[in-house]
Amino acid sequence: MTLAEKAYDALRHDIIRGEFAPGRPLRLADLSERYGMGFSPLREALNRLQAERLVTAESLRGFRVAPLSLDELHDAMSVRIQIETEALRAAIRLGNDDWAAGIVSALYALNLQVGRTGSEADIWALEARHYAFHRALLAACKSPWTLEFFERLYAATERYRIPVLLAAAHPSGRDVQAEHSALAQATLDRDAACATALLEDHYRRTVDHLAGAIGLGDPDALPVKAVG
Repeated sequence: MTLAEKAYDALRHDIIRGEFAPGRPLRLADLSERYGMGFSPLREALNRLQAERLVTAESLRGFRVAPLSLDELHDAMSVRIQIETEALRAAIRLGNDDWAAGIVSALYALNLQVGRTGSEADIWALEARHYAFHRALLAACKSPWTLEFFERLYAATERYRIPVLLAAAHPSGRDVQAEHSALAQATLDRDAACATALLEDHYRRTVDHLAGAIGLGDPDALPVKAVG
């Protein structure tokens, strides 16, 4: 990896996980000290993150972490539903046995991590397996552009989901793994109508839960860490 790629990965990781508060200035001197990198790779990384809407840039004021809002959350999730339901239809139509096995494997790994407690209950391992499951569903869609949009929209919505999970103060009242299992089964059955309906319902439930956990649009209610 180049230094710019390393800077991009580190910054993207910390922004999505709420290590930087929304709207926080991202000063090159501070970032250089934090990550041990020069200004050039950091600036390149920030420009790339701006293109992904995770960072904003203002003339004479530099870069800032993109703000969070309920309107943005609903918009990102609505677009995500459009992109992923079409991708899932294509994957169901084009997917082979290896694709199907990948879904089974990803769901099994996710279920294992969900069931772990104590020192094994690692939220970052859980999130990695959650991502892998949703990515596996779409893997056979045969569209690199679609998968790139999936990556961007997943990151945009995870900025809301991860801090709420970390706060762990708002029980969802849902059996999310049952939703995942039903979605996987409909996909493996090649029932595109059922699978896409379940995927949309899964995401609608998620955004409703996040909106309720965040509060009534008050930026101070957004449960993110103001660290670093």
